[in-house]
Amino acid sequence: MENIKNEGCLFDEKLSEDIKDRFYHVDYDPVHKTERIFFDNAGGALRLKTANDKFKEIDELPDCPEHSNKTAKWLFEIQEKAIEDLKIIYNVKSGSFLTSLTASMVMFDMVGSIIENVPGSNVVTTALEHPSSFDAVTSYAKKYGKEIRIAEANPVTGGIDTEEISKLVDENTCVLSVINASNISGSVIDIESVVKEARKIKPDLYIVCDAVQHMPHNAVDLKKTPVDAMNFAPYKFFGPRGFGIGYMSERASKLPHNKLIAKPVDEWELGSPAAAHFAAVTEIVDYVCWIGSKFATSSDRRELYVEGMKRINLHERALMHRMLNGSDKIEGLRDIKGVKVHLDYDDLSTRDLIMAIEFDNIDFTKAVEEYETEGIIVFERVISSLYSERMLKSLKIDGAVRVSPLHCHTVEDIDKFLIATKKIASK
Repeated sequence: MENIKNEGCLFDEKLSEDIKDRFYHVDYDPVHKTERIFFDNAGGALRLKTANDKFKEIDELPDCPEHSNKTAKWLFEIQEKAIEDLKIIYNVKSGSFLTSLTASMVMFDMVGSIIENVPGSNVVTTALEHPSSFDAVTSYAKKYGKEIRIAEANPVTGGIDTEEISKLVDENTCVLSVINASNISGSVIDIESVVKEARKIKPDLYIVCDAVQHMPHNAVDLKKTPVDAMNFAPYKFFGPRGFGIGYMSERASKLPHNKLIAKPVDEWELGSPAAAHFAAVTEIVDYVCWIGSKFATSSDRRELYVEGMKRINLHERALMHRMLNGSDKIEGLRDIKGVKVHLDYDDLSTRDLIMAIEFDNIDFTKAVEEYETEGIIVFERVISSLYSERMLKSLKIDGAVRVSPLHCHTVEDIDKFLIATKKIASK
């Protein structure tokens, strides 16, 4: 059991092949017609075929889901089914959902509503937040004259310690915003502990969580972590772009916000939502439940979903272990001369599948170019980038080559990456 905790557990070969075949362009670039391995899923993301195909099928229909003809009613049923599936994803029974073009827009809407309407003289956030959540909190805090308190990162674990957050919270805190997992280190923040300790200090504290990075790697559970707002991006979760989703707790959903006057007080949708995007959400949940059904027998959709996400997480942990430690035939990142693994924390069960590495012989941008020459797509996070500076400084590193595979990748993909890494390091 201890080995599984740290080393994960790979899908069997047949299932792994089946999973890879369910995604578009895992190892081929259709634009330039070249083979490649896409290891930039913390920035872009690979697409589930059924989600994209279903989106196209539904989006071609001219009908309006709010009208009364048969196809319109059918589209409305698709939306209602997706709402139930969102409740499965979040594990909630009440509250409201809101959508927009991006998860960042959703975050600004949620944060704005809370800070504008909840009393308090200060806001608390962390140095590891994505700019969408950090800038939303700081912008609205400045607008309403609230003190901004920022919890710094732990440069050993790559995450944020609970006590670093809770020591900033007091009875005058308006809102706490905390990311679910770092998109640089992959460190998963202990949200359950954060919520528990923060609400010991202020029981009615409003808490916002950015789950965009973490959602594709393991199940979230708002019964265990009862935050007031949480967003995610379906495109990072195997679906099509152009859609952001947020959840608001029952009390948060009733805060004043932009809405049509005649709509219920907890209604957040403005205009006609896109049924095609909702259909894609159901395809994503169907897919995760399909994986879960390979390991568990249940008629409960949430149970199958949780089991599927658990197996995705274990497979990715096994890939991470392979990437770090290699095998009898191939050196891992920890052993390749001229390569440094940043934020290399031993307990892999506390991390999502993201590696931050550095080469002795070339800079981050050049390394990314070298990887593409070798047919591998990764990304540089550098201190000069507005998307990276604050996080990198808090983690006490100047930059990193970020490597972010997905569960549809295989051990063979990891080994090809390691061979390319050794070749680049030896130049």
